[in-house]
Formats: sequence, C-alpha cells, structure tokens
Amino acid sequence: MIEYKGYIGAVEFDPDIDCFHGTVININDVVTFYGASVPELRREMKKSVDEYLAFCSEQGRAAESPCSGKLVLRTSPELHRRVALEASRHHVGVDTYVERLLQEALTTA
Repeated sequence: MIEYKGYIGAVEFDPDIDCFHGTVININDVVTFYGASVPELRREMKKSVDEYLAFCSEQGRAAESPCSGKLVLRTSPELHRRVALEASRHHVGVDTYVERLLQEALTTA
C-alpha cells in the first residue's frame, strides 16, 4: 500500500497490460493510477490524488476526506448492552472500550 496526504492506495498487478494498477481505497470517489515500478507508482498516485483534489476544488465541492475517525456500527441491542456493561466494568466509555478491542484485534491479527 502507498499513502499520500492520508489517502491509501492499494496496488495489484494487471497481467493484461503488464503493469501495476492502483486504486485509492479509503474514499468512495474513484481515484486510480498505474505504474511499472514502485517509484513510478508513488509518483502517479501523488499526481492522481493532486488532480482529484484540484478537480473537486474546481467543481466547488469538498474532496472526500480519508477516514474521518468516526466509525458507525450497528449491532443487536443485546450485544450493545453487553459492550456497555463491559465498558462500565473497565471504567471507560463504550467508544473507548470498542477502540481498545479493535486495536487489540488488529495487533494480534
């Protein structure tokens, strides 16, 4: 993965064009780039992100921000209750408790 200005690009090899193809994965808008080497991929991703930001500005609309830090989660009332109880037992809020669980899960993954 490649990161630029908070935007994350995932890269795959495309055998049909004998080149690498990248896509910015942490926004809904489509931003893509191509390259034959890592330096070229980095350059092209920067160029694509900068063009995306300029395009949004020209259109008078805000570019999508990569990962705001807000995560909306829908779950059953029973699971919500259990999480709230565990958070209370640890003397923290639900958001803090869930963040800790996610950090722990990703650290051990």
